[in-house]
Amino acid sequence: MKRFLKWFLLIVSCLTLGLAAGCGNGTGKAPASSAPSNSKVIRVGMDAAYPPFGFQNTETKEYEGFDVDVIRAIGKAEGFETEVHNIAFDGLIPSLQSGVIDTAINDITITPDREKSVDFSKRYYIAGLGVVVRADNDAIKTADDLKGKVLGVTIGSTGEEAARKIEGANVKVYNTLSDAFLDLKQGAVDAVVNDIPTNEYYVAKTSDHSVKTAPVALTSEDLGIAVKKGNKDLLKKINDGLAKIKKNGEFAAIYKKWFDREPPAELLK
Repeated sequence: MKRFLKWFLLIVSCLTLGLAAGCGNGTGKAPASSAPSNSKVIRVGMDAAYPPFGFQNTETKEYEGFDVDVIRAIGKAEGFETEVHNIAFDGLIPSLQSGVIDTAINDITITPDREKSVDFSKRYYIAGLGVVVRADNDAIKTADDLKGKVLGVTIGSTGEEAARKIEGANVKVYNTLSDAFLDLKQGAVDAVVNDIPTNEYYVAKTSDHSVKTAPVALTSEDLGIAVKKGNKDLLKKINDGLAKIKKNGEFAAIYKKWFDREPPAELLK
């Protein structure tokens, strides 16, 4: 009986220790969906398929892009580390709401409808529809200068919608943006109407400098960094960090790295 009691107490003791150690979770780590144990690690959600904003380097497998550099610079300024989670774009807001991630940065336009679901930082990028022209074209400086011109667009895009509203414009529709840009370089169209971020990235990566972005914005949209509704502490840190990197010049350096130009003055305010 004493021997039985001795073994019984030993088993109970081991079970108790096992439960205290995490109920059999051999790693001792929290599940991926729970908040990180280190409060200085911020889980960042992005759909890593949107260069130049966010993408995965095929060789290093590391996440890169304008958004990646911006959120990491903010984290450095505010004393927290970032942990990138690759999540489909339409899953970002639900992931914020459920607590799977702490913040999302992914070319997200600030809209009244989205502001009902999440809180946004101050803008960190001004997007919208812009225009790419050949480098020697100095005739297109305003939206009015597009009247009567031959405009290249991709099929079904917002660029096509906008181009068809321009008086007298001859709209040429392409299946791919690369085809539209190719015709631009060859002189088959006067300008390509497309999203400003993609335009700037294309121009930056065109090694022969044969094209440039025209100072024309057909639409304007502010991009923001999203956090869970009511997460005022994290939102303040992000806004404070964003203000710091804008002031110390790091933001401008990141912007120029990815878009090969200085950020617009109104973005630095």
